[in-house]
Amino acid sequence: MNDARSVRRASIVMVALVLVWGYAWVLAKLALAYCGPLQLATLRTAVGTACLLPTLLFTSRRVLPEHPWEALGVGVIQTALFLLLNNWALAQGEAGKTSILVFTMPFWVLLFAWPALGERIRGIGWGAMAIAAAGLVLILEPWAMRSGLHAKVAAVLAGVCWALGVVISKRLHDRHPVDMYNFTFWQMALGLVPMVVIVLSAPSQPIRWSSGFVAILLALGLVGTALGWMAWFYVLKRLPAGTASMSSLGIPVVALLGSALQLGERPTVAEWGGMGLVVLALALVSWDTIRRHRPSEPLMGQE
Repeated sequence: MNDARSVRRASIVMVALVLVWGYAWVLAKLALAYCGPLQLATLRTAVGTACLLPTLLFTSRRVLPEHPWEALGVGVIQTALFLLLNNWALAQGEAGKTSILVFTMPFWVLLFAWPALGERIRGIGWGAMAIAAAGLVLILEPWAMRSGLHAKVAAVLAGVCWALGVVISKRLHDRHPVDMYNFTFWQMALGLVPMVVIVLSAPSQPIRWSSGFVAILLALGLVGTALGWMAWFYVLKRLPAGTASMSSLGIPVVALLGSALQLGERPTVAEWGGMGLVVLALALVSWDTIRRHRPSEPLMGQE
């Protein structure tokens, strides 16, 4: 009975997490009306890191970084570069479309894991890659040479950075035990350092501080990042990995619906078709995870 109740609670948390992380894409797009992409990335990471510090102090066995070099690598790639590219894509493009392109991350993980981890792509993986590639072409629409192409490419590159961070983390997990609260805090804290240096040294537009912007920033940093990571770790401990992976497919769907309803974004027919193919490919990868009983890498959670 206790196990069933725990699974139900974790399922409710997962649904809430999908809604929060999905809508965070819309909030980030709204926040960019008040500041630049790098400023938003820095502020969001700073708030999230500060809010995660109490969790580290009270739940982890060690406060200092357990694996500092890996945390630095993931921090620079998955926190700093990912958020910068992601926010730049959001500033120039549409929230829903950007989320779909960034969520091509699992396919880049499949590619990078082959040489880095010796995990060969098999059967369904190849099929999912082919479907995702076709969807990517439809979304990018290279034949149309649209002005938003640069934003779409930036979103794809953000997905690549996310995937590289996941592969580094997975390689570490395969070799050593990892306290995920410790590692998550330090990869964010160390990733924040170059962001602060750049934002203080590079010319940028002044931030338009307002109560609305502060509310959005707190929602992104506190709820979306800090509480989001804690909820993700809670879910992974109580739900099958494949179930959590399949459920996370709802994140870009929520982002797409939210951006259409609140921001009035209207993708083209080709983009709709491409996004449908990418979601189908993600579903195939998640189903293969369930079928093979593979564990989910914790850092596949949204930044």
